[in-house]
Order: sequence, then C-alpha cells, then structure tokens
Amino acid sequence: MGGEWKLHLVKELIKSGALIIGDGYRAKNSELGGSGLHFARAGNINAGFRFDGADCFPEENLQRVGIKISQPGDVVFTSKGTVGRFGFVRPETPRFVYSPQLCFWRAVDRELIDPHFLFFWMFSREFFVQFKGVAGQTDMAEYVSLADQRRMHITLPPLHEQRAIAHILGTLDDKIELNRRMNETLEAIARAIFKSWFVDFDPVRAKAEGRDPGLPKHIADLFPDRFEDSELGEIPAGWQATRLRNVLADLVSGARPKGGAVNDGVPSTGAENVIGLGHYDFSKEKFIPREYYEKLKLKGAAVRAGDVLLYKDGAHIGRKTYFDCGFPHKDCAINEHVFILRGIRSNEQRFLFFWLDQTWMTNEIISLNSSSAQPGINQPGVYRLPILMPPEGLINAFDQLTQQSISRLFSNCNESRTLAALRDTLLPKLISGKLRVKDVERFVPRECS
Repeated sequence: MGGEWKLHLVKELIKSGALIIGDGYRAKNSELGGSGLHFARAGNINAGFRFDGADCFPEENLQRVGIKISQPGDVVFTSKGTVGRFGFVRPETPRFVYSPQLCFWRAVDRELIDPHFLFFWMFSREFFVQFKGVAGQTDMAEYVSLADQRRMHITLPPLHEQRAIAHILGTLDDKIELNRRMNETLEAIARAIFKSWFVDFDPVRAKAEGRDPGLPKHIADLFPDRFEDSELGEIPAGWQATRLRNVLADLVSGARPKGGAVNDGVPSTGAENVIGLGHYDFSKEKFIPREYYEKLKLKGAAVRAGDVLLYKDGAHIGRKTYFDCGFPHKDCAINEHVFILRGIRSNEQRFLFFWLDQTWMTNEIISLNSSSAQPGINQPGVYRLPILMPPEGLINAFDQLTQQSISRLFSNCNESRTLAALRDTLLPKLISGKLRVKDVERFVPRECS
C-alpha cells in the first residue's frame, strides 16, 4: 500500500465536520401517502434505487425530517434486517426520505473524501469486516447501529487517487446502468407493441372504424377489420380462443439430483435467479453435476434458446421469463420448481412469454394453486390456461419486429455481466492499494472510458 494512504477514525471525521452519518426518519403510517417524496426502505435498494410501489412522504411535512432527505453524493447502507445493500445517490436520482432501515454516509469535506470513492469503499473488505463483526450481535435480525458505524475506521488515499479509482470503477458502473436503462426501453417497446396488437386490438379497431392503423401495409393487411364473440370475450375475427394444451409441444418439469446442489458443475435455474426478462441474479446460482445434467437433457429439462420458464410453487408462483441464445449460460438446467414451456412452433415463444406475463394471466396462474401445504401448480392446470392465438403470419410479424430488440436486451445483459465481473475483480485491489490506477486503466474497455 502506498505511503500516502491514511487511516482515519470515523468519529474524528464526524467531529471535524468532514462526514455525516445518519439514519432514517421513523414515520407513522398516518404520515405516509401516495404523493410527495418516496419513503425509501431496504427493499427499494437493489442494484440502484427502485421506487415502484413505494410509499411517499408529503412535501409539506418535510420540516419534520430534517437532514434525513437524500442528497446527491450520499452513500446509502441498509443497516437493519437485510444488512449490506448499498446505493449511491446520483444527481438524477429522485429525492427521497430515508426510512429507519437505512443509514446514509454524507461526505461534507469533498477535498478530503470523494463521495463516489466512499461508495466503492463500502464494498471493500475493510468495511465488510467491520460491519459483519457487529451485525449479528443480537438474537434478533441483523442490525448495525449508528454507534457501531461511528466506531469504524476508513483508509483513504490522497484525493486525486480517490477520484481516479472512483472514475475507473464508476465508468464500469455507468455502462452497466446505461445498459439497464436501455433494456428497460427495449422491453417497454416490445410490451407496447404486444399490448397494442394483441390486447387492445388497436389495428383491428382502426380498420373497423375506417381509420389508417398506422402500420406498414404488409403488416396492416394481416389484421381483420371486424370482431367476433368468444369465450375470452370480443376478439378479432379469425383469431382462435383456445387452451395452452393446443399450442404447447412440451411442458417439462425440472428436477434436483440426490444429495442436492454441488459447488461446481452446470448451473440449475430456480425462481431465486430470475426476476424478469433478462434480469438474472448470478450470485444465487446453484449447480448440479455434469452427468446429472446430461440425464436432464435427454428428458428435455435443459434450457434451450427461446424457452419460456414458469415458476410453479413456493413464494414465486407465476414468475416467468424468456431465455435468449446463450443467456444466461450455454448449458443450463432447471430445478424442480420450474416448468419449461415450448410451443409447437418455435417462432411463437416470444409471443407466448408476453401473453403469459400479462397481469390478468399471472393472476390466472396463481389461481391454479393446489392450496396444499406446499403451494404449487400442476401440469393439467397449466394446460388449461387460456390463450388467444392470432394467425401464424401475424405472430411471425410480431416475432420479427421484436427479435432485434430482445436480442439486444440479452446482449446488454451479457455485456453487463462481463463488466460487473471486471469491476468486482478490480475493486478490492484498487480500494486496498494493492493495485494502482496506472496499472489497471488498460483493462477498462474503451467504450467505458
């Protein structure tokens, strides 16, 4: 470690005014509502800030909160229950009020502490050892108190090196974040097309009313100009209201080897890995022996490009995803909590995923729960699920129109995984001083610099 790096006691940094460490506001339920600043809890921090469904704190009452409102540069630490999640408040992050589950570290003297370096320092072994040493001191849920945090220490390099380290790691994070936002847009576009064509029937309604559907002629000609009744209600003429049993070639359940997971081998996907389209948690992977994977492969329980996965029991009934070529792995199995759905025609897989991922369809799937001691759905129930099938030519048009966007989405996922692995390799060495900035700049991809 370079001789200019210096260990600081956190309590001395606070005493000198260089650093503030605070916790959240203990709001009463009556103080929260549907408008105002988001009231951030631990669940809102997961690879950034996600405020969907969060309570809000009215702006007219912010005087009660004091400094417990986010500021750009704040480093956020989940200190109760789910301990050890981190967030960095960027200038574009919507302002929010901290809840008691969160603590914030706020660098005041930015000529001594670079806020972005402080964020990456929280992923270091120096911080990990300190917070883990106190997190489990009680019989209750893990908790790291303000007093515990103020007794910590931090090793800081000179400011110019803090900024250089933060720049290298931050550019990798920025590219990962850019990919995430791009993927949100790509997914939203695909969902908007699906909803317009196959849920709201916008082109059919336009033609029925004598309006231009606003589509290329070769696509517009695929839509009828009238509706007819069906068991699913009013649907476009010529479309078929049917059941999944009539469109599926395979409905395969996974399995788990005797003895359970192993430390190495072939990944086996479960509900804990996949959170949605392209969102895969590699940190929670489990593995099965290669020889067992080969047996599953013969039974069709190995993931193929285009597979739709449906989680059939436990707390994640109804969760589903779509697998693209090579993502998340070239070789991948499913465990006993997962169904693989494969249509008779491979070009229907993307359509099948978006159909099943509608809110009302998710509710239909959940309603199949057998209500036994272990909640779950079975194959006959899945086969009975309703589906509206347009003509094959229209499904082909949808598939071709969304193929590039979905493929780009998964390409971004793979790139982000590579960048995250590089960041996670460099971070502990840079933060500890074992590697210097000049020695690692060449490893950062050009597009990230």
